[in-house]
Formats: sequence, C-alpha cells, structure tokens
Amino acid sequence: MSFLPYHHEITRCLESAGLPEIVFKDHLARASEAAKRLRAEVKQGGLAMLTIARESADIAAMEEVAAHLLKNTSDLVVLGTGGSSLGAQALAQLTGWNVAGHLPAAGEGQASPRFHFPDNLDAGSMEAVLSGLDLRSTRFLVVSKSGGTAETLMQMLAAMSAIEAAGGGKYMSQHFAVLTEPAKPGKENPLRQIAEARGFPLLDHHTGIGGRFSVLSNVGLLPARLMGLDAGKVREGALGVLDGVLESNDAAPVQGAALCDAQVSFQKTAIHILWPYISRLEKFGLWYRQLWGESLGKESCGTLPAFGLGPVDQHSQLQLYLAGPKDKAFTIITAPAAGTGPEVSVALAKECGLELFAGRRIGDLVEAEQRATIETLSRAGCPVREIALSALDERGLGALFMHFMIETILTGYMWGIDPFDQPAVEEGKVLAREYLATMAT
Repeated sequence: MSFLPYHHEITRCLESAGLPEIVFKDHLARASEAAKRLRAEVKQGGLAMLTIARESADIAAMEEVAAHLLKNTSDLVVLGTGGSSLGAQALAQLTGWNVAGHLPAAGEGQASPRFHFPDNLDAGSMEAVLSGLDLRSTRFLVVSKSGGTAETLMQMLAAMSAIEAAGGGKYMSQHFAVLTEPAKPGKENPLRQIAEARGFPLLDHHTGIGGRFSVLSNVGLLPARLMGLDAGKVREGALGVLDGVLESNDAAPVQGAALCDAQVSFQKTAIHILWPYISRLEKFGLWYRQLWGESLGKESCGTLPAFGLGPVDQHSQLQLYLAGPKDKAFTIITAPAAGTGPEVSVALAKECGLELFAGRRIGDLVEAEQRATIETLSRAGCPVREIALSALDERGLGALFMHFMIETILTGYMWGIDPFDQPAVEEGKVLAREYLATMAT
C-alpha cells in the first residue's frame, strides 16, 4: 500500500465507546463491498473527482491563466460559492492566508497579492471588498461549474460595474479570468458567454466533477498555484490515499465509512464532529461540512456535520460533549506540535510563579491538550477517532481531501443513496430568482 502522510487510529471507537468489535467487523464487510463498487467504477473510467489525482497535463494548462491573473496584481479576488471556493480556501490556509486576505511573501523575493474569498453573498462585505481595494491592480477569478450560479454572477457584475465606474471599462479583460464548463448544446452558460464576449481568459471546469468534489481539479489547484503552492504535491498526497483504497479492503477511508455506518445504525449517533487541533484547518472544516451534508443528507439519511477547532472548543463545547446527549461521534485531527512555536522564558515564568510553563513552547501545551481531549472523550464513552498527520503541507492536505471524499462516497453507497446530486436545494434557487424578478429596480 502507498505511504500515507497520516495515521488513522480507530481503536477508541470500539469497545470503550460501546461498539463491539464483532459488530464493527460486520459493517467493515459492508464498507468493503462498497469499496469494490468504487474500484469497479474507477476501472471503468468513472469517478473523475478521484482519478484526476493521476493527471498532470491540466496543471500545465493553468500557467497561462495564472500569469494573466498575477500580472501587476496587488489583490486577487476569487468569486465562487460553496464547492467553488471552500477547497481553495482550505488550500490557502497552508500559506498562512487568513480572512483578512493577508498572504506572506512568496519565494524568490516577490510579494504575493492579497487574496480575498467573498464566498458568502452579503451586501456589506462585497461593498467593503470593492471599496477597499485599488481596482486598477485587482484581478478576479470567477468560478462556477454551470456558469449560472446567481450569487457568483451578481458578484462578477458588481465588480465589472465598479471597474467601469472607475474609468477602467476598456481594460476589463485584464481584470478577469473565468473557470466554467464548456458550452453544451441546448444549455445556457451565461458566465461563459460573458467571458467569450469580453475576451476574459477561460479554463474549462471538468464536466464530470461536481463543485463540492472539485478541489483536486483546477477549481482548487489554480488558486493554489496562484499562491505559490505545489499543485503536484497536493495530488501526490491524494493519490496515495486512492491507491490504498484500490489495493485494500481495509484502507483508512473504508474503515471510516464502516465506523460511520456502525455509529449511525448501532449507536444511533446523529452528529459527526470534525475537530482539528490546527488553526490552518479551519476552512478545511467548512469544506468537509458541505461535502458530508450535501452528499449524504437525502431520503431521510444523513448525520449533522459539525466543526470544532483546537483548544478554543475545549472551552466552548467540551462540557456539552462530555455531559450532554451521547449522540455524537468525533474525529480529532492532530499534527506534531511539541517543541514548536514561541518559547517561554524560564526566568520570567518562575518570576510569575508559573514554573509549569518555564522553557515550554506554545506547541508543547497544544500537544498536551490534544492528547488530553482525546483521552477525556474516550473515558467518557464517546466514540473518538484520531487522524494524526505527519505534517500539514500540500501532501498532507491532499491526503485529507481524498480520504474524506472517498469516505463520503462509500457511506453513500452503503446507505443506498446517490452521493453526487443535491436535488433538495434546487427549489430554493428557483424561488430566489422569482423573488428577485418581482423586486422594483
């Protein structure tokens, strides 16, 4: 089996949490059957959202668009929502990007632009983005698989209007690039039509990959490239996980799907909490929440995907988790922390009467707390598994993306539902357009 940049520890989910090993083995057998189906589909050329990890030609195709977006650029705004943005944001956090748009300097002495992801449509935040940037040196990457996402189209038109009002209308093509599906007979793609009419550089969104599964395609990897990340290593980490599933019925994502199935049917868990002890996985948690919720919340199936973050949620949520309803399962994501971060002066700590912290680093306390939280949950009878990353880098994050995509797909197969569609959300989109049409301009 290919080397994985993480260890998947599930023993605390079994006997100590009330899940007999013999019951788990039954569910693992079901998950293994689902994995056989996945392998058959891959062999037949399906599941492009997974097998794209083997490809490289499309990475080279991103270079021209990347050069266009980085030319004389102070700020780069990625316009997209949900799966068209969250994966890119998760990758951005590897660089130190935060919600204020800050990005550390890139290599070779060249400063990166500031990145902005106004993925939640909001009048105030969009106005703040457009009014707070120098539009002359701001570029926009617009991402929508269908090309008809109302929020994204509205944001793009607002940005174009702002540039035009500032006197930059004749330079509009320099400010935009678009990522959307190729034109299809009988199907409108207004985003592509605008891009072609205005001369915006275009990249094709893979037609066989839905938005929430698109992070390993150019949807996630073009922004990663723009930030100086190695897209090839992201796919390398993802491919190791895929190969493991193709080679074994006992690979980590297969175990994870079996656990979820057992927890839901045998232990009656209703909530699955992803809890990384790494701040740079905050956006990954939001990506996971959409992946799990939108893929599996169908036909009265599904569990609520919740998200916690490091020590802050020890103070915010742990009391509920330990003493509240036992309807939750936990996935704690850790990375080596001991010996990292700022160091506390020995003399100062002693002077303050805090000898426990003398000579310690911030990471030492994080290491102790993540170990303590896992053990405390386990002692309370809560099903808690650990995904221990060897390092949080492109390979590690790529592996996490692939792990949870496969785990989600396998769980859907086991529950007899299609993990790739989202029929329940379409009505709201239609009604929103109808309401907008009736508003006075």
